This record gives sequence, structure tokens and C-alpha cells, in this order.
Amino acid sequence: MNWQEKLLNYQPINEQETTDLAAFKYAFDHFDDVLTRENPIAHMTVSAFVVNKKRTHVLMAYHNIYDSWAWTGGHADGAHDFLAVALREVKEETGVDATPLQTEPISIEQLSVLGHMKRGKYISEHLHMNVTYLVEADDQAHLEVCEEENSDVAWIPMDEIATYCKELHMIPIYQKIINQL
Repeated sequence: MNWQEKLLNYQPINEQETTDLAAFKYAFDHFDDVLTRENPIAHMTVSAFVVNKKRTHVLMAYHNIYDSWAWTGGHADGAHDFLAVALREVKEETGVDATPLQTEPISIEQLSVLGHMKRGKYISEHLHMNVTYLVEADDQAHLEVCEEENSDVAWIPMDEIATYCKELHMIPIYQKIINQL
């Protein structure tokens, strides 16, 4: 089973995931380059929802592009081992090593990305077909900011995510994941 078939076998838990999974299938059927940023319309990204052992806090970074606290994540950039991408992004963005709590995604979502500047280049508005993994990290580990993308990294109390997150469309997604815990 290839990575697309495996992802399309994901069992949606709500209407948002059902609709977004159908959009993933559409993209897979119509684009042969969804694993790379070369597709200017829609491409695969991966996120990690990083929790502490007590399940009271989530490790988040203050993303400069989104001007908000958010989960860690990034582009697949050709890789189809999405869990490995999620773990790599946690390390790159926070300096922390994380351990998967499950090998299957905890969430999928299609996310709109507004046009923005990155490294002096304009990036047009596009879609991220995102796969999210639940991972755990030590909340006492030393945190490091990835200055190229983030301006801060912190453990955010789970029940305060809506206070920190300025991206209103992300709050229901974070809450969906918290509800599964």
C-alpha cells in the first residue's frame, strides 16, 4: 500500500475530516506533485501535537508568518514518512526530542495559507493538506527557538490554547485533538 492509499484509509472522526479527506483524494487524483512545494495550489504538510507526560500542556512555537502560537510542523518536501517529518519538525522548531504516542495520525486537515513573504520571496496563497501526529516530550527539556521561523517556544496549558492562538480556524482543530486525549 503506498502512502496515498494509506492516508486515504484514515478513518475521519468528524465532518471536517470527512470533507478534508475528500479534498486530499481530489488533489491526489489531479496532481502528481503534492509531496512538494512545487505544487503552488496544494501540497502535503505534517504537524505534531506535542503533549507533556501529564497531558496538561502542549509544546507550541510562536510562528512569525502566522503571528500566532501554533503546533510544530512543516512541509513534507518529498518525504512520505509523515511521522518522521513530524518528529524532525519538533526537533528543528523547539530543540526537543519527541516520542510518538501512536504511529497513525490523530488528525487530518486542509488548511488555507494566506500569501506572505518568506526569505525575501512572495509565497502565493495555497492549501496545506496536513497530517497531524500525537507525540510526547519532556516538559523539563531545554527549549530552543528556530529563529528562521519562530520567535518563541513554550509549553502552553491545554485549557488556555484559545487564549494564545490568534488563528481562530485552528482552535476547533486543537480542541478536536484534546478531546481525543
